Amino acid sequence: MKNFIIVVIIKIMHIVLKIFGKNGGNLLGKLAYEWNPNIFKYFKIECPIVAVTATNGKTMTNNAIGHIFKTAGKKVISNVEGNNMETGILSTLLKNCTLTGKLNADFLVFEVDEGYVPVVFKDLKLDTLVILDFFRDQLDRNGEVETLILKINDFLKTYNGNLVLNNDDPNVARLGKANPENTNIKYFSVEKYDFATEKIKEAGEGKYCPFCNTELKYEYYQYSHIGKFVCPNCDFGNNKITTLATDIDLKNRSFKVDDITYNIRFNSIYNIYNFTACVCVASIYNIESETIKNALSTFVLNNGRLEEVEINGTPTVINLAKNPTGANVSLRILNEDDEEKELLFVLNDNIADGFDVSWIWDINFDKLNNVSRIITSGKRAYDIAIRIKTSGYPASKIEPYLSLSDAVNSFYSNNIKKYVIANYTSLQPTRKEIFKHK
Repeated sequence: MKNFIIVVIIKIMHIVLKIFGKNGGNLLGKLAYEWNPNIFKYFKIECPIVAVTATNGKTMTNNAIGHIFKTAGKKVISNVEGNNMETGILSTLLKNCTLTGKLNADFLVFEVDEGYVPVVFKDLKLDTLVILDFFRDQLDRNGEVETLILKINDFLKTYNGNLVLNNDDPNVARLGKANPENTNIKYFSVEKYDFATEKIKEAGEGKYCPFCNTELKYEYYQYSHIGKFVCPNCDFGNNKITTLATDIDLKNRSFKVDDITYNIRFNSIYNIYNFTACVCVASIYNIESETIKNALSTFVLNNGRLEEVEINGTPTVINLAKNPTGANVSLRILNEDDEEKELLFVLNDNIADGFDVSWIWDINFDKLNNVSRIITSGKRAYDIAIRIKTSGYPASKIEPYLSLSDAVNSFYSNNIKKYVIANYTSLQPTRKEIFKHK
């Protein structure tokens, strides 16, 4: 009866919020969780639950998987707006359940914060878990990467569902050994692309084998520590690949799996990994390749995640970067583009960002390709400006503005191609300010 009353109250609140044009975000789930931390047990779920976790790429991959299922004619409930902690997922469930807690759907698809996987799925039966990558992120909230990996490893010791792992990330591939009795492990991998390097180019994690402490040997690095590796001592990393992406063509935005060509709207190696994971998940549920092709060719995520727009005739690429790897991936995309361009980097240090911005010193600003000007903004506009200057970029070409409006006005004072990198709390304000010039 208590849970029934909670659901009734939350649904009334949801209706009121909708009248005022609000969706509630984490609020509804936060209230329900405070009233009853065991409320997850109330839900009656008969369909598979698919979850995506990672440091980077959760939202993109989660929403793309949901889009594939919807294209296949399935009813999907998902936290597409990215509220990925236990209260955000609870909000999604409460908004979509009946008063008796029943969820009417073919699939539930959730992105889940790395630290909350054990919390959310303590009382919900998880059918498939996708793990994309692990990087340093918000150290003052998450701690070191190893802390998160061990937390998920403990959860996986008793998990027997489908486990989709990025074999090119040693931090992820190691989790395939968490439960030796789980026979549902699926590894995905991406073949070497044109801009892969023989030596690591950006800051990375997982230099040593987690099982025997031998230094890992890499054939190549795709970005950061993601690449083809193996332990020369115990053969860690040499797993059977379930889904392999080949023929990577970023210029024409395509890749292949099993000789089937998938066309996408994005031009980064980072997203090739995300979509390869999507193909792997779709194959688990016997989604036809033509349906996957159609879904991926039409999928876009217009929320500042590698968003391509024209602002008053000026091509603009906007991307989120909440840690050094995200920023370095954005800079890789920028450097792989030979056209002249300008960069706007917006950096805040609000609670959701993490107060510690020392991670900017792991961003690789060296040898920027044909970048004629850089504008910085946000609460830490001068910090990022100094970081860029120390990389060797000419100080005369760096313009810091504490005012975001002034920064964007200056940014669009010409029609040179634009790239925008913004961290978590600065992304949507920056996007809003940019769209004023459209």
